[in-house]
Amino acid sequence: MTDTTSEIDFNSMLDALHQAIEKNDTSTALQTLQQADHDETAKLIDRLSVVDRQTLFGLLSPEQGAEVLEHVYYFQGADIIEELPAQVAAPFVAKLDSDDRVDLMNELDEEDSQAILEELDDDIAHETRRFMAYPEGTAGAIMYSEFVSFRADMTVEAILNDIQANREQYIEFGVQYAYVLGLEKQLLGVLPVRNLLFASHQQQATEIMIPNPTTVRAYDTVEELEAIFEEHNYLGLPVVNKDGCLIGIIDRESTTEALQEAATEDLLKFQGLMGKEELRSMPLKVRSGRRLSWLSINVVLNLISASVIAMHQDTLEAVIALAVFLPIISDMSGCSGNQAVAVSMRELSLELISPKEFRRVFVKESSVGLINGACLGLLIGGLAWLWKGNAVLGLVVGTALALNTTVAVCVGGLVPLALKACRQDPALASGPILTTVTDMCGFMLILGLASLCLPYLT
Repeated sequence: MTDTTSEIDFNSMLDALHQAIEKNDTSTALQTLQQADHDETAKLIDRLSVVDRQTLFGLLSPEQGAEVLEHVYYFQGADIIEELPAQVAAPFVAKLDSDDRVDLMNELDEEDSQAILEELDDDIAHETRRFMAYPEGTAGAIMYSEFVSFRADMTVEAILNDIQANREQYIEFGVQYAYVLGLEKQLLGVLPVRNLLFASHQQQATEIMIPNPTTVRAYDTVEELEAIFEEHNYLGLPVVNKDGCLIGIIDRESTTEALQEAATEDLLKFQGLMGKEELRSMPLKVRSGRRLSWLSINVVLNLISASVIAMHQDTLEAVIALAVFLPIISDMSGCSGNQAVAVSMRELSLELISPKEFRRVFVKESSVGLINGACLGLLIGGLAWLWKGNAVLGLVVGTALALNTTVAVCVGGLVPLALKACRQDPALASGPILTTVTDMCGFMLILGLASLCLPYLT
């Protein structure tokens, strides 16, 4: 199918959805959404106005609404839920799987999440609060409570009868394993479907289970989970508490998604998009406010850098050619510094370094900075010499770039550690700090050196 054909099909679905909403036609609206795949569903919901989304979810049953929420991105789902009154939103939230419910609730404003929790059944609300309490990036934050388990003394015949009696419920779990539990819910073993199918009906669960399975704890990080999945070909892992009781399950897909979401969030913060993910379907006031919160900080920081230029205005007027190299030195040094920031943030996230390892990071980064700075300095210095035929200009420009690159790489490597040590978010603050330092040092170096060598430049 060509891109043009795909676009026509999508536009047709969007028109059909709009018309169904206008006519309060639940059947057509639901049929249109069911025809779309996951990506198309998210795109369809994104194209609807706030009023249309509210009308749509007013037409859907809790089960149907929950199905739509599971087919959109969790931050889209949070926007939809925030647009609805708590008593209207709660039934949709209650029908979500536990992990999807927690992801959505964590994305809501605290006031909205508390209002919805108060509308949920006590058992669901208690479980949701417990899962929400686990720190982001841990097994507890991404585990789900929908799993199949059997008592250790149950026979194969009793287990098969139970599966048949509850097949409509179990089929929604996406079962890959069943779990064998003791009297106090302690995890005793894993019961693969293959073992269950080929066992004698009179055998007990303990006879056909795999004992002492690999388990994880709720506070294990997603990086630790990913390492286990990489080492073993598991589809899922049981999560146990300190007493060895089974409290949830995590799967490989959820772990990978959690790592990707963390990387995306860091990237958005580094690019100045504060708060939750931004979508163009959000209100203009919200989108503008989020971006301005970053840009207003950058205005102040850029004024600091501009003040350096003002201090050397006479030198700049005497040697106009320097103006050409100011942005080059700033930009190239900034790129080098950003590489160092990325490496430090990656190693911090993987816990390969601690915030206290300043000396190690400084030695490693300064070595790279000196080599790369020297190479870049020779290149840009040589080009300046060829352009103006002035060796001193080439020396000034090349030296400034070499030194500023070294500074930028060291700062880029160390700032995330310093921010982490101060319990600040490295992804959010490293960018403006690095930009200010590289601009200020770059301008100061090239203009300062030019002032010293001014007789040889004019």
